[in-house]
Amino acid sequence: MDNALVVIDDTDAHRELLAEAGRLAHDTGATLTVLAWITPEQVNETADNLEVIEQMEGTSYSEPDSKSTAEQFAQQVAEDVFDSFDEPIEYTTDGIVVEESERADEVIASAEELGSDHLFVVGRRRSPTGKALFGDFAQRILLNFDGTVTIKMD
Repeated sequence: MDNALVVIDDTDAHRELLAEAGRLAHDTGATLTVLAWITPEQVNETADNLEVIEQMEGTSYSEPDSKSTAEQFAQQVAEDVFDSFDEPIEYTTDGIVVEESERADEVIASAEELGSDHLFVVGRRRSPTGKALFGDFAQRILLNFDGTVTIKMD
């Protein structure tokens, strides 16, 4: 493992996965990137919330940069997770704005762009029929990423 990418969200399973990826990257000397994703709907919701706050307070906020919002989230979660470690974990953050249905493809594209040879993701437990009928993020990653994949089941 030379260059690892860990995909996170704000759940305990993602935090546990991030901790494990951080330990492995530290122990192997690998580069670690923490990737957070948000949907366009979440971006619009944030913009709507800011508009309400502006009207209530009579203030003005600039439009949030969607990619930066995701990166800031990745930074915050990584700091929370790695603060308890005895040794500092070096990492970078990245963010993507993507529809849920395109998330696996965009994560793989990000991994390839970064030169990642190892992906860490959280998967959901589903029946074999559910996977065949509806697809599954982790399954698509496994089938389409040309590298090692570590999946933590939620």
